[in-house]
Amino acid sequence: MEKVYIIAELSANHNGKLDVALETVKAAKDAGADAIKLQTYTADTITIASDKDDFKIKQGTIWDGRMLYELYQEAYTPWEWHKDIFQYASELGIDCFSSPFDKTAVDFLEDLNASRYKIASFEITDIPLIEYAASKDKPMIISTGIADYDDIKLAVDTCRKVGNNDITLLKCTSSYPAPIEEANLIMMRQFAKDFNVRVGLSDHTPGIVVPVVSVAMGATVIEKHFILDRSLGGPDASFSLDVKEFTEMVRAVRDAEKAIGKVDYTPTAKQLNGRSFSRSLYVVEDIAEGEVLTEKNVRSIRPGFGLHPKYYWEVLGKKARRRLDRGERLNMDDLV
Repeated sequence: MEKVYIIAELSANHNGKLDVALETVKAAKDAGADAIKLQTYTADTITIASDKDDFKIKQGTIWDGRMLYELYQEAYTPWEWHKDIFQYASELGIDCFSSPFDKTAVDFLEDLNASRYKIASFEITDIPLIEYAASKDKPMIISTGIADYDDIKLAVDTCRKVGNNDITLLKCTSSYPAPIEEANLIMMRQFAKDFNVRVGLSDHTPGIVVPVVSVAMGATVIEKHFILDRSLGGPDASFSLDVKEFTEMVRAVRDAEKAIGKVDYTPTAKQLNGRSFSRSLYVVEDIAEGEVLTEKNVRSIRPGFGLHPKYYWEVLGKKARRRLDRGERLNMDDLV
């Protein structure tokens, strides 16, 4: 199977400090992540400063009661850090890319030679943004956390309209943290069938069970929020994996890949060796030359070195060409 591309989402887990951000990049590399992902926005590019009720969070989240502008001022990754983070990731040999939240962010990330673009769940309805990002002809990863079928189809069609067919849809539950019973991973297979795309997972559930199970559902990408230590705090700390947990997830995902394997009927060396314990036809009572083979003197037993049991009915009634001793493998050459 295709190797799963594992993304460590930095998000707000830098705690407002560049040195923490860089340390997190190094820790993600050491934990086995294939990529570190940023979010490229400012409070002003993603919303406006307003005290109107519409801009107050009240959707049953961990951020309820806060104003959007205030939250994003706290959570954003300063744009002046991006170059240092991208450069450090390159030096370490880990991919670095980002989620843009407006056209200016796409232009900024183009200058940094971002390898791909990730559209966040809440931006799946921002068709102008998707079209602009997709027009850069780089792989598109799109989360589906708030989307229905029509939203997803429109996003996929928008990418294809500008000639971009390198699309991965991520199953996502936009709750923070997300209940495991709402993961609904079976939808990944449906995405692949309905939209002819690669699929993956953007996960906000606690622990590593859901990411590991997603591998069996065909995930080619797994994204998980990553933090050096949850004691750092911050808007995303409660649903992020720490270094130890992320390392365990990567190991478990790689083991899951090995377990799934590939479609191949050819027995492995161990399977072939194990066939010695299978059934085959043996002489179980001494048989004199010319004596008839019967159910009494021939049986299908372990081990598997004798004649295949499929010949059982064929050999019954034949006569022994020579004396056959109890415990001998049955052989067609010895029968007439």
